[in-house]
Amino acid sequence: MFLGIDIGTSGVKAVALDERGGVVAQGTAALTVQRPHPLWSEQDPGAWWAATQAAVRAIDPAVRRSVRGIGIAGQMHGATLLGADDRPLRPAILWNDGRSHAECAELETKAPELHAIAGNLAMPGFTAPKLLWVAHHEPEVFAATRTVLLPKDHVRLAMTGEKASDLSDAAGTLWLDVAARDWSDDLLAATGLTRDHMPRLVEGTAQTGQLRAEVAEAWGMDRVPVAGGGGDNAAGAAGVGVVRDGDALLSLGTSGVIFVATADFRPNPARAVHAFCHCLPGMWHQMSVHLSAAACIDWVARLTGTTGAAELFARAEIAGAGNGPEIFLPYLSGERTPHNDAEVRGGFLGLDHDTTPERLAQAVLEGVAFALADGVAVLREAGSQLSQLTVIGGGARSRYWGETLAAALGVELVYAQGGEVGPALGAARLAQLAVDGGDPADICTPLPVSHRIAPDPVLAEQLAPKLARFREAYPRITPRST
Repeated sequence: MFLGIDIGTSGVKAVALDERGGVVAQGTAALTVQRPHPLWSEQDPGAWWAATQAAVRAIDPAVRRSVRGIGIAGQMHGATLLGADDRPLRPAILWNDGRSHAECAELETKAPELHAIAGNLAMPGFTAPKLLWVAHHEPEVFAATRTVLLPKDHVRLAMTGEKASDLSDAAGTLWLDVAARDWSDDLLAATGLTRDHMPRLVEGTAQTGQLRAEVAEAWGMDRVPVAGGGGDNAAGAAGVGVVRDGDALLSLGTSGVIFVATADFRPNPARAVHAFCHCLPGMWHQMSVHLSAAACIDWVARLTGTTGAAELFARAEIAGAGNGPEIFLPYLSGERTPHNDAEVRGGFLGLDHDTTPERLAQAVLEGVAFALADGVAVLREAGSQLSQLTVIGGGARSRYWGETLAAALGVELVYAQGGEVGPALGAARLAQLAVDGGDPADICTPLPVSHRIAPDPVLAEQLAPKLARFREAYPRITPRST
C-alpha cells in the first residue's frame, strides 16, 4: 500500500493505492485562504500540517498499517519563511498572490539572465519576487529568514525532519537552473539569498527520509520512507500517465492548467509559457496557467443564486453554446498565460436587456474555454504539437462544458476514470517508485478512459467570432493600457 498526500489550496487530500494502482481509501480536510489586503493571498503553514493529519487519520487504520511509502504533492510557489528554530515567521504567501508586481520588474533588472536560466518570466505568483517584497516591506522578517520552503516541503519537514524539495516544485521558484536541474547561485543572489537558505534538491522518485517516530505512531504506520513527490501539476500528470514526450493534460481545478510532458527543456517565456522540470528523472514539461477556471464557475453560481456547479452547467445548456452576445473575461485573479498581468480583472461584455442567468452561465463556460485556447496557441508556438488532452480536476465532471472546451481548443479531450483524484494519486505512484524502483512508464500508466469528446467543427465555427472578440477585449481592459 502507498499513500499520496496533496497539499492543495482549498484542502488536503490523502489517497491510498494498492500495488496494482487501485485507489483503496481517501481522506480529506478543508483549508481556508486569508486575503487581508487587495491582491494578497495567504495561509497559515500550521494549517497545512493540521489538515494533513486529519486527512490521513480519515483513512481506515487497517489501510494505514499496510502503507509502505508516502509521496507528497502540493500547491506550487508558496513562500514559507522559517527562522532559526524552523518555525514560520509569517503566513505563507501563496501562488495566487499578486502583490509583488513591482518586484518582478526589479528581479528582471537585477537578473537579466533570468529567462535563459529559469525559463520563465518573473511573475507575482512565483516565489522569488515574494522574497523581494518581504525584503522591502518586512525587512525584519527577511533578515530573520534562515530557510525558504514550498508548502508541501514544509509538511515534509513536519513528517520527516528533512528539508528537501523535488525539482518540479523547485522549478517554480525562479531560483532553479531548470536545464541543469540545480539551484542557480546568480538567481538566488538577485534576491539576497544563497544555497544555505534552500532545501536540498531531489528527484520526485527519490527517498527523502522516513516518518519521524512520533508521526508514525500517531498515524499507525511503520517509519516508512517519504518520496520527493512533486508540484501539484507534475504529480497530477504522473497520476494520469502523462510521462512521455508529447503527453498532455488539461486540469480544470480552481485554476486551469494545460501541461505537456517534454523530453528536454523548451522555454517560451515571451508568451508566459512555464517550462519546468517534471517530477520524473530526465523529463521536463511546459505549462500554460490560467489563474481562474473552475473558480469562475463557483463565482457565477453565487452571483446568479445557483445552488452549485451541476445546476450552473444545466442552466448554461439551456442558453446553448455560442448563442448569446455575452463575452466573459475570466481574469478574476489576474492572469498568467499569455498576458502575465496580475492587475487585470474580469468582466462581462455584450450584456443587453435579454441577458439571463442562463446566458451569463454559458458566457462563463465559454470565457474560460477561450482563455485556455490562448494557452494552447502559445504552447504550439513553443513547439508542442497538441492533438489530445487528458482531462482531470473537478471541472471534468461536465460533459456539456467539455463540448465547448473541445471546440474552442481544437483538440480531442480524453476523460479518465478517477482523474479527479489528481495530484494525490501521482504522489502515491511516486512513493511506489521510491520504494520499489522500476520504470516510471510502467507505474505511471494512463487511467481507464471514461469517454472522449472530439471537437465539433460546427460548434467551433459558431464560437470563432466570439473567440475573436474575446482576444480583442484584453488590450482594452488591462490597467497597463490606461
